[in-house]
Amino acid sequence: MGVVEAGRKRSSRRSWQKPRTTALLWATPLTLLFGLVLWESVVRWTDIPTFLLPAPTAIWDRLRAAVVDGSLLRHGLATLSEVIGGLTLGLASATIIGYVLAKSKTIERLLSPYIVASQSIPVVAIAPLLVIWFGPGRLSKVLISALIVFFPVLVNTMVGVRSVPEDLRDLMRSLRASRWQVFSKLEAPAAMPVLLGGLRIGATLSVIGAVVGEFVWADEGLGFLINLGRGLYDTALVFAVVFVLVAMALAMYGLVTWMERKLLAWRKE
Repeated sequence: MGVVEAGRKRSSRRSWQKPRTTALLWATPLTLLFGLVLWESVVRWTDIPTFLLPAPTAIWDRLRAAVVDGSLLRHGLATLSEVIGGLTLGLASATIIGYVLAKSKTIERLLSPYIVASQSIPVVAIAPLLVIWFGPGRLSKVLISALIVFFPVLVNTMVGVRSVPEDLRDLMRSLRASRWQVFSKLEAPAAMPVLLGGLRIGATLSVIGAVVGEFVWADEGLGFLINLGRGLYDTALVFAVVFVLVAMALAMYGLVTWMERKLLAWRKE
């Protein structure tokens, strides 16, 4: 009877949670729809000039026009290539350096002051220097994006590697495991959840880094489109590009979340 009662309680709890989950899923789009309707109404009722605050319908029309003439696709692909390049470079360098620092206290004491000092300088201040040194092409934007991704992934890598229990390391040593076996069988799986947490942050920051580089100097990219819209007082274009950047950052975040579910499926098992 106790088992049957427990089963009934679990099933009733699940049935109660289903409508709550459905309500949460609908909450975001409904809130967004309400905000857009309110925005449209305020703009129409108050007759705010379009160059100050365009209505959502005007932004949608401008976005559709940019899609039709191909400018949004061309500049969007340029920014996306810079984001992917910066994220890849930042992830690779931060993971390698973070692992080395986590394994050696001496190297950490030598390099950590310089790493922390580099992060205290705003990326906006470094971006013009990188554009001067590496030119106005995509390489400088990739480096700026990688620079802004580097620190959160580095810190999470160090935390993840150092979170491995020492008794498990002793167990691997007692089994005479090689360094590669310790890394692949113990350290990498143990550090993966923390590393992917840092990658979530880095994936969204990579979009910011690429756009900051395009603000400094560029003849292509979504940052260039924002500068163009600002110069022409085409505020609808600025809003349209900002929404595209938000969608790009959400897509990058969602991709990392999907990777996390795939790579960490063993934890649920």
